[in-house]
Amino acid sequence: MPLWDFQGSTMLTSQYVRLTPDERSKEGSIWNRVPCFLKDWELHVHFKIHGAGKKNLHGDGFALWYTRERLMSGPVFGSKDNFHGLAIFLDTYPNDEATDRVFPYISAMVNNGSLAYDHSKDGRWTELAGCTADLRNQNHDTFLAVRYSRGRLTVMTDVEDKNEWKNCIDVAGVRLPTGYFFGASAGTGDLSDNHDIISMKLFQLMVEHPPEEENIDWTKIEPSVSLLKSPKDNVDDPTGNFRSGPLTGWKVFLLLLCALLGIIVCAVVGAVVFQRRQERNKRFY
Repeated sequence: MPLWDFQGSTMLTSQYVRLTPDERSKEGSIWNRVPCFLKDWELHVHFKIHGAGKKNLHGDGFALWYTRERLMSGPVFGSKDNFHGLAIFLDTYPNDEATDRVFPYISAMVNNGSLAYDHSKDGRWTELAGCTADLRNQNHDTFLAVRYSRGRLTVMTDVEDKNEWKNCIDVAGVRLPTGYFFGASAGTGDLSDNHDIISMKLFQLMVEHPPEEENIDWTKIEPSVSLLKSPKDNVDDPTGNFRSGPLTGWKVFLLLLCALLGIIVCAVVGAVVFQRRQERNKRFY
């Protein structure tokens, strides 16, 4: 297959690329050889996840990558941990028994090499956003779209046989370098599934950028996300989005301390103003 490399259990056919068969302890991946130098792009993936396993007896899902590293096997859906770039995880098995998420679950992660994906928590601590999507063992075609434009990451699904995109993830403030590689990988453990990639199509988006970005070397920037709060401060809600986590003891202490300091400052300012008025009044007697 021109311009693509593959490894592990990956099997090529005329109809699809099977990253893993429905067998235990398999991992495979496929990677494009040509780095992407587009600043704005949209990736469409036609895929199929299917197998003989019944509810919660299948796994583990697959990942889509836009990363500096390529063809490096590892524990994150068959690929390297502590990667540089973007990963979209289509997770079909809940490893965290205490989670209130509904699986299969799609999530996004941006990494500069310093973060590790925590499988035991299904990547919850490093997740930017996510959603539930019924994408396994469907009798119709299933698609995923990943769009990156002007620092905004958007993920959409078409898994309900409606021939229309449904919003899943929308995160602003994302910075991704150019010159990284697209790939897909999957892994199975004690549970398994067939993870098939039918097609991957990349489109260039024609978008105007502000003049101040003209001199930026986009190959040199570091993958990052400008968040108002850390993903670790997020907890799930039933919609698959994030809400602020509950106030911990330290947060309550800091809030009370700030409130107390504010009261003291107001009292001091009030006392000074009152004293000056008293002095002015004495001058008129």
